[in-house]
Amino acid sequence: MNSTDVLAYQTGFGNDFQTEALDDALPQGQNSPQQCAFGLYAEQLSGSAFTAPRASNQRSWLYRIRPSVLHTTSFERVPPSDWLSAPQTHSARAALGQYRWDPIEAAAPGTTFVEGVHTMTTAGEVGAQCGMAAHVYDFNTDRADDYLCIADGELLFVPQSGRLHVFTELGRMQVLPGEIAVVPRGMTFRVDGGGQPARGYLAENYGEPLSLPERGPIGANCLANPRDFLTPVAAFEDKESPCRVLYKWGGEFHVTEIDHSPLDVVAWHGNYVPYVYDLSTFSPVGAIGFDHPDPSIFTVLTSQSEQAGTANMDFVIFPPRWMVAEHTFRPPWYHRNIMSEFMGLITGQYDAKEQGFVPGGMSLHNQMLPHGPDALGFQKASEAELKPVKLADTLAFMFETRFAQEISPYAMTLPGLQSDYRRCWDGLERRFPRGTGAES
Repeated sequence: MNSTDVLAYQTGFGNDFQTEALDDALPQGQNSPQQCAFGLYAEQLSGSAFTAPRASNQRSWLYRIRPSVLHTTSFERVPPSDWLSAPQTHSARAALGQYRWDPIEAAAPGTTFVEGVHTMTTAGEVGAQCGMAAHVYDFNTDRADDYLCIADGELLFVPQSGRLHVFTELGRMQVLPGEIAVVPRGMTFRVDGGGQPARGYLAENYGEPLSLPERGPIGANCLANPRDFLTPVAAFEDKESPCRVLYKWGGEFHVTEIDHSPLDVVAWHGNYVPYVYDLSTFSPVGAIGFDHPDPSIFTVLTSQSEQAGTANMDFVIFPPRWMVAEHTFRPPWYHRNIMSEFMGLITGQYDAKEQGFVPGGMSLHNQMLPHGPDALGFQKASEAELKPVKLADTLAFMFETRFAQEISPYAMTLPGLQSDYRRCWDGLERRFPRGTGAES
């Protein structure tokens, strides 16, 4: 039998949780009892080095029906798919430039989650545990006996349409458009769409685990608050039938077979956990006088690097919000910056790009390449009456990293690649009067 199918969560970010699907399954008073209750096996899953400082040390103790070392076949390599890792090995690099894509075409019938994941960009190096990859997914078929374990990095799911059911070793999560979910590196899980098509975006973070950014002068409140993060309670599958586990390790996929479900954790405690976050609970801050703040004020999660303030990866959103500042240009200014920005639109309209950037679409502005509002957006922002305006129907996001993002062959051959994207700035004509104060 399986544990309850009712979704239940614990709240908080970075907490040391404890939960059990059966009463008294968790040991009390001893970390490693000689015999676990119900004949369970104790197993530790470590997300950091054993000697990492207490504040950054991540581990969870799992009490499971069988230890995860059991499998009935040796590992076999799986042929390459559209799910790539950095550095990419293809010979031809995409030409330098700003890029934008329409939504990908719907997946063919019978497409599973793994088959429906396609890499758009990669950055850094998976073997050095730095950088990230940006993927899209579109699938319509579930396989109840196929499981995944991504040893290369943690996964950040951003649904755009359809719902995801993510069943991990530590419990079940449901993820809707407007929400995100994170599955830690090395944790086994299964993804399905509940029998319905599902599509969205996926980031693979090779670096330090995602954490909440420091608020600095903002103080104790606003942005993402820990209480709004949901971690599943213990739930398990007691399934005695052939199953497959697909491991992503070193940028390659390997498969092994087992004779039971790997999601057989009856109880667990620790702080190395999956979680769900509702983006509507993000509390944005912004200018209320004049000037235009940097987009970093919209950072939900960050993966820190060894260079303070320069992230390995950031997850940034542009949610519904009030625009109230006066004497300022309200959309993002034209800019060049050290971070490479992969952007997607979940719903509505993005204020700086009202045409050509639609829900399900994507854009890439690599480090130090100029970008900003299109000509229409500039004109409207320059002439708009500066009164309080509510940006209501909108939710965009960025996966950004300090590394250059290399475009995949899949992305370069998509029918939705907008070859004329640069033309959106063509209407930005010279406004400075000729012959004004400078030698010709």
